[in-house]
Amino acid sequence: MKLVKTLGYALALPVLLILLWWAYTLTTTNFYVPEPGEFATTFVDVWFGDRFFDDVLPSIGRLLVGLALSILLGVVAGLVIGSVRWLRNLLEPVLEFFRAIPPPVLVPVLMLLIGVNDQMKVVVIVLGSVWPVLLNTIEGVRSVDSVMNETARSYGIHGWSRIVHLVIPAASPQMMAGIRQALSIGLILMVISEMFASSSGLGFTIVQFQRSFAIPEMWSGIAVLGLIGVVLAFVFQRVERKVLAWYRGLKEVENAG
Repeated sequence: MKLVKTLGYALALPVLLILLWWAYTLTTTNFYVPEPGEFATTFVDVWFGDRFFDDVLPSIGRLLVGLALSILLGVVAGLVIGSVRWLRNLLEPVLEFFRAIPPPVLVPVLMLLIGVNDQMKVVVIVLGSVWPVLLNTIEGVRSVDSVMNETARSYGIHGWSRIVHLVIPAASPQMMAGIRQALSIGLILMVISEMFASSSGLGFTIVQFQRSFAIPEMWSGIAVLGLIGVVLAFVFQRVERKVLAWYRGLKEVENAG
């Protein structure tokens, strides 16, 4: 029963939107809005074949590598910067400056420095996705409860043990919030990085469809991006529930009290 209810919530809005889309195509003809049946046929023809291996999988691979590097760099650097007050005060203006630079404007520079290759595309993803992870981790480490810090110091918990058993668990809710933001930013930058001087990937393919006025094919590519986003969000929710199970239980106890 719970599964049926969950599926109902998940599918109700998409089904309603498809019905509205179908009703719209019955009353009018628009070159830029394909019929649902035509769209479904095009989606299968375009993406259930060579394009899945030539464009979709390489894009997903670059996205996952970029996100993994962003999370690793953001968490490690955030733990170090957040734990050292003078270092945090020193770097905060610099971090805010670089965070304000939109990664897409760096694409031409990176093309000159790195070249037009997969490394350049991964770097673009990292340069945009690392900031929410880094800044949220710094804030999470900075806001660790002072009583817990003093308790750990009293019991002689220092160094790596303090980081593993106190800092990371205490900062994990904000870390996960930063990672959630990084997922959507990484997906956007994956597409943007493939739109410049590229010969493969989802971003390149969608632009090619748009330039050739292959409208159903273009919309099918956009739908693939949406499906990737949904899968990423679903996987992240599952991981977040396991990682923050203690935190959710604590909040339930606090709310009950």
